[in-house]
Parts: sequence; structure tokens; C-alpha cells
Amino acid sequence: MKVLVIDNEISIRESLVMAIRSFCPFIEEIDEADGIESGLRKIETYEPDLLFLDVELGNGTGMELLSRLQKINFNVVFITAHNKYAIDAFKYSAIDFLLKPINPEELIKSIAKAEKKISNDNLLKQLSVLKNEYNNSSTKEKKIVLSEQDSIHIVNSKDIIYCNSEGNYTTFFVDSKDSKIVISKNMKVFEDMLSPIGFIRVHNSYLVNINKIEKYDKGDGGFLYVTGNIKIPVSQRKKELLMELFKSM
Repeated sequence: MKVLVIDNEISIRESLVMAIRSFCPFIEEIDEADGIESGLRKIETYEPDLLFLDVELGNGTGMELLSRLQKINFNVVFITAHNKYAIDAFKYSAIDFLLKPINPEELIKSIAKAEKKISNDNLLKQLSVLKNEYNNSSTKEKKIVLSEQDSIHIVNSKDIIYCNSEGNYTTFFVDSKDSKIVISKNMKVFEDMLSPIGFIRVHNSYLVNINKIEKYDKGDGGFLYVTGNIKIPVSQRKKELLMELFKSM
């Protein structure tokens, strides 16, 4: 695997290259660039398999660099500072990222994930979502990338009815989809992502879009009815939270 690191901060760039050499000895070649123009030239001549790309380059952004390429035939891992909006944008787009300063364990995980990716056909779609979320962090309506084993779905958060979890898998039920979408991530990942934009966890196994709630039945332990007359259980410890939500609506 050939790796290219593009970062305008020389200390970050050098420490990342050193970490790759120290913790990932199977990497065959590593090269560097410090900005958009030098990065574009290096991509053309070096032809990397994996690109580590800083979000904020001195003369532009990493997303601007990628937008100038006619094709992307390599995997990408973004490097970013501890910026909440940037991190949220990456979560919505499902594009891999590393936080500065680079954690060696996270670095190894990123490279392992990149090795497993066979195709980059979906990367342009994911970059579109990333750019939109990065530039419009305040909007309540979000697009979210949901990656299954063999396909990728880009859905509007407002169209998600509810999520159901079983172990390390979360199933999405979406208005605009005929079938459910099963993602190999646990519910906590999506609870953190969706709770700020109008979702509530009413049960250990259920995360619900509050705009899809049609009725709350207090009897028989407590159940919500959502779009499609779907019945969802409410846990005892979530009832008070749910009642507070109704009072505020």
C-alpha cells in the first residue's frame, strides 16, 4: 500500500509519517505534500492507495482539493482538529477521519478499514454530504450516509421514522425506502448523532423521530405509535422524559 500525507502543518505531517512508519511497518511507501497544488501534483505522479488529507490546508480545504480531481481511485482519511461541527459532518457522511494529535491506535484502525475497502464508487456521494454538512452545520435537516456491506444509502434525517437495535446492528426504517437498512454499528453511535436534531431514545432498542410520533398509549406498559401505525415500546425509565417532550411541543 502506498500512502500520501497532505498537511500544511509540517509538525503534524512529520509526526503522522513517523507514526505510520513506526506502527504500520507493512506500508510499502509514504510520501508528503503541503497544500492543494503540491498535493494535486503528487497524487498524479505518486498514485497513492490511501490519502491522509488535512481538512484545513493553508491555501484552501481538503475538500476543494478532491473536487479538482476528475477521478478518485484511492481511499481517503481526513485529518481534523477538535471541532464539533467538523466531527459531526464526518459522522453524517460516514467518511473516516482522525483527530489531531494523531492517536496511534486510531491510525492503525483507519489503515485497516482502508485496506478492506474494495471500491471508491461511493466516495463522491459521501464527499457531497460532508461538504454540505460542513458548510451548513446549523440546519436541523441533515443528510446522513448509511453504509451497508454492498451498498450505500443517502437519506434525509426527516424521512427516518425510527431505528431499532439488536446487539451491534442498527436497523433504519425510512419513509422513502421500501426496505429497511441494516448498519453494523450499535445504537449509541446514531443516538449521539441524531438526538440533537429531533430524535429520542424511548427504549434500549428504539430511537424515534419525534416528528413521526402519532400517538402515545399510556396503558399496557406504554407504547408509541409512529407513521405507518407502527407500535414501539416505551421503557419505564423513559416515560418521564417522553412526557417532558410532549409538554414542550
